[in-house]
Amino acid sequence: MPLAIPVKRRRRSAATSEDAEPGAFSSPACYLHEFESTGTAAPGVQIKRIHDERCSDDGLRILVDRLWPRGISKERAALDEWRPDLAPSTALRKWYAHDPANWPEFRRRYGVELRAIAPLLQALRERATAQRVTLLYAARDRRFNHAIVLRDALLKRSLAPKRARKT
Repeated sequence: MPLAIPVKRRRRSAATSEDAEPGAFSSPACYLHEFESTGTAAPGVQIKRIHDERCSDDGLRILVDRLWPRGISKERAALDEWRPDLAPSTALRKWYAHDPANWPEFRRRYGVELRAIAPLLQALRERATAQRVTLLYAARDRRFNHAIVLRDALLKRSLAPKRARKT
């Protein structure tokens, strides 16, 4: 069973008075927030630093780090899920040490780890075909981080259109 840590959010009451129907709103503007993120972003996978501001086209926001990022509160993170099981192993993360010289070998080793959790990746691929998925990471380096490898692994198989075989 995949390890998905849901993030609880507080909900506001939809009805403002006791005589209103459940789910009724006082004005059309009260329910416009429901349409902010639905249908605005095309399905797919994107990556983003957890420190960047949340956008309406982020879709499903998933933190893919094994450790919780420093200085980020749960409210500021605005996560839908935290998936430490998709992050590189602790041993691989420590070996890599964010050294760009180790990047090619890190990509290879992390790819091996990702193949070992192929069913989890397939489930995430299927979600990404239905809605936008934003993979969040805490690394400072935007060019050399594990989220790039994870995104590439997700896009490699199912999101790209399949080519017809010549017979």
